[in-house]
Amino acid sequence: MPAWTPAERRGALLVALLLSLGAARDLWRATHPRMTPACQGAADRSVGPAESAAVASPGGGGVAANVDLNQAGLAELDALPGIGPVLAGRILRHRNAHGPFREPEDLLAVPGIGPRLFERLRPRIRVGARPAAKALPVARPDGPPAP
Repeated sequence: MPAWTPAERRGALLVALLLSLGAARDLWRATHPRMTPACQGAADRSVGPAESAAVASPGGGGVAANVDLNQAGLAELDALPGIGPVLAGRILRHRNAHGPFREPEDLLAVPGIGPRLFERLRPRIRVGARPAAKALPVARPDGPPAP
């Protein structure tokens, strides 16, 4: 078997170096989710056109600011990064079974949402006021109930 030429050795070394740099970058992004532009609320240049259309706010371009966990439907939850239709359904089932979310950290109780995914979602979610109960008419002593 012939030995490698110096040019082949340099080429193999270059390929190994590029693969190592790519792996180091992926490892950095996986362990530092708040350092990526998408998690800081800036425009994510790595998002494809279909996903960017799903997270765009209806009032104009840009990333959806906050999704209210107590008001959001399946489509709004599915548009969040890292949440697919199955996980969005789990969030809705958890909300129906356990009542409205009191704080964003309650999302960690949903099966499939761990600390890393929650940190990616934190800038994009909020917990708004719970839906108010409809007020019943109050009977006045001198006449019919008020509307």
